Amino acid sequence: MYHPQPLSRRHCTGSFDCGKEELNVWLSKSAMQAESNRRARTFVWTPQEEDDVVAYYSLAGHLVQRSETPTKVGRGGPNQIPSIILGRLALDSSLHGRGLGEHLLVDALSAAVQSSHSVAARLVVVDAIDEEAALSTRSTASLASPATHGCSGR
Repeated sequence: MYHPQPLSRRHCTGSFDCGKEELNVWLSKSAMQAESNRRARTFVWTPQEEDDVVAYYSLAGHLVQRSETPTKVGRGGPNQIPSIILGRLALDSSLHGRGLGEHLLVDALSAAVQSSHSVAARLVVVDAIDEEAALSTRSTASLASPATHGCSGR
């Protein structure tokens, strides 16, 4: 099994191919810059004792307007609700069809929940790249109960 680790310059991102060019390019061209500018934290999976990235996700702080949330979530809160955004999530095509995408999403959500213990965040927002990714995320995330994991979503 793979374990997430923070992206660093030692990681090889050039051969990563998830089948979505936008996600491939972001990892190879923008992820380290986002990391050094503190706009996002990117976590990667690599095979044991290797540096080739086979999966990644990116998390950042975010604000959600209370008016954009269900009443149950936003009631009594400030106009802007502190949140964590899952902005990027991708699995190399060589690993597709093995159920690892679900594990990657659970890793990302777990990291978001863990960080909310240090810095307050009430929601996890997923910025899916397309409808297929949104459907897959909703399906997987529904398996993780907010009561169990301490997270909410839109």
